[in-house]
Amino acid sequence: MNKILETTKFVVDNSQFVKIDKQRVVEFADKLDYETIDHWLSKAPFDFNILDTDREKLHFLFILNSISFSYWGESKWTIEYKGEKYDGAMGMIAALGRAMDENIPILDFSYLADISKENLENILRANTQIPLFEKRLEFLKENGRIIVEKFQGELENLINKAESDAIRLLDIIINEFPSFRDSVIYKEKEIFFFKRAQLFVSDIYEMFNGMGFGELQGIEELTACADYKLPQILSKLGILIYDQGLAKRIDNKEEILHNSEEEIEIRANTIWAVEYIKETVQKRIPNIRSTEINDHLWLLSQNKMFNDKPYHRTRTNAY
Repeated sequence: MNKILETTKFVVDNSQFVKIDKQRVVEFADKLDYETIDHWLSKAPFDFNILDTDREKLHFLFILNSISFSYWGESKWTIEYKGEKYDGAMGMIAALGRAMDENIPILDFSYLADISKENLENILRANTQIPLFEKRLEFLKENGRIIVEKFQGELENLINKAESDAIRLLDIIINEFPSFRDSVIYKEKEIFFFKRAQLFVSDIYEMFNGMGFGELQGIEELTACADYKLPQILSKLGILIYDQGLAKRIDNKEEILHNSEEEIEIRANTIWAVEYIKETVQKRIPNIRSTEINDHLWLLSQNKMFNDKPYHRTRTNAY
């Protein structure tokens, strides 16, 4: 068992605020149609095929996952792109796509290493300033410098170092880039999530259809990416059960503090809910991966209904 599953299982086994309804897991898994599963980027507002090279696509994915986190707010950060409005992760893709259209060299890590506050404000311009703007600026500059200094400005050199091993690539990202480290302490034990790092590795595999840069062995070892949209849909499906006090706080849009036991339990139970779904589905679809179920659930969460309950609000750069 990898360290994400091992440590999050400890949380699940000791959870006081969040539980998993195994019967609801089975009900959902039995109805899951593999033919309906899409990679989340298949619904993106930017056409990645207009990028000239696989190198550009790889750089785009890295930059996206470097700064894609924490979009919620009362005046939600929303951008206009080609006549449509986008928020959240799709808004970030649209913002980066708009920068490409405007010939801003966002795929050049030398540019990012010294990007100014004003230039990033222009790239992310919208109806309101994006939350944690300064943290995104810090991460872009830091990651740009690391790639320039350690990998000669080419992300391909980092990918090659992993030698087509998904878990080795994950470890390299976490060890080389501090902004991708996503672990917390729960009951005196370190718990690992690595949400954005895992998503980046999964995105590479899917973007390149398991070939070229995407030829990554061990991709099935990646877990779900614990964010705030997956718990929302899992709760809606009756799979995640919150205790009464936590449910009330989430419904009232009260902030759940990062690294609190409640937040850690939401994230850990999200990962294991997906694992239990996968274990059930594998009885009829042996090769299904946690990352595929992750993407399916995330896209389901984008089908907003007027009576949807809020997602939990935690201000963090982890997700």
